[in-house]
Amino acid sequence: MPAYNAAKTLEKTYSEIPHDIVDEVILVDDASRDDTVAQAQHLGITIIRHDHNIGYGGNQKTCYKEALKREADIVVMLHPDYQYPPKAILSMVSLIAVGMFDVVLGSRILGGYALKGGMPFYKYFSNRVLTAAQNFLLTEKLSEYHTGYRAFSREVLLKLPLSEYSDDFIFDNQMLAQILYEGFKVGEISTPSIYTKESSSINLQRSIVYGLGVLGVSWKHFLKRKFSRPS
Repeated sequence: MPAYNAAKTLEKTYSEIPHDIVDEVILVDDASRDDTVAQAQHLGITIIRHDHNIGYGGNQKTCYKEALKREADIVVMLHPDYQYPPKAILSMVSLIAVGMFDVVLGSRILGGYALKGGMPFYKYFSNRVLTAAQNFLLTEKLSEYHTGYRAFSREVLLKLPLSEYSDDFIFDNQMLAQILYEGFKVGEISTPSIYTKESSSINLQRSIVYGLGVLGVSWKHFLKRKFSRPS
C-alpha cells in the first residue's frame, strides 16, 4: 500500500483485505504528516517509511522492491484511502494464479461504477478521452489506463525497468505501457470505487500535466511499436 496521509481510512481498508490469501501487507509511508505510521503500527502492518516525500511513483518503486525482496509471487497495489474495494483482491489474484493473465486491473469504468461512486465528471471525461487515445496509439482495448488498483505476477515486476520511471503520477502509465509493449496478458475486472474527501487526488494543474504526460508515453510506445519491431 503506497500511503500518504491515510490515517483516517487505513484501518477500514486493512480490515477488508482477505487475509486468508494475503501473506503479508506492506505499507510504504511517503513522509505522511498525519498518524498513518502510528495507525499502521497499531494494526501490525509491515512499514517502510521514507524520510522525505518522494512522490507517488517513487513510493510504488519502494513497494515493489520490498515485495520482490520478500519473494512474493503475486503483488497487489491497493491504495489505503478506501477508494477501491479490498475484497476484490481475491478475484484479481485468482486470475493470475491460474495463469489466465499476468496483470489484472480493477476498472472503475466497467459496469459504470466511476460516476456512481462519486468520480468528478471532469475526471471521468478526461479518463475516457485519454483512454480512447491510448487504445488507439497502443492498439489495445482496455476500459481504462488510470486505475490505481492493480495486481502483477512476479515475472512482470522483474521484467520492468521500474527505477527508470518517473517518481510522479505518470509512473502508472509508464508501467502499463511497457507491460503492453512487452506482450504480457492484461485482464480487467469491474470494481466499484468510492470518492470521499479522503480519497487521493491531484489538482487541475497537475491533472493537465499528467494528461500531457500520458499522451507522451503513449506516443513514444506507438513509435516503438512502429519502428523498433521487425515486421
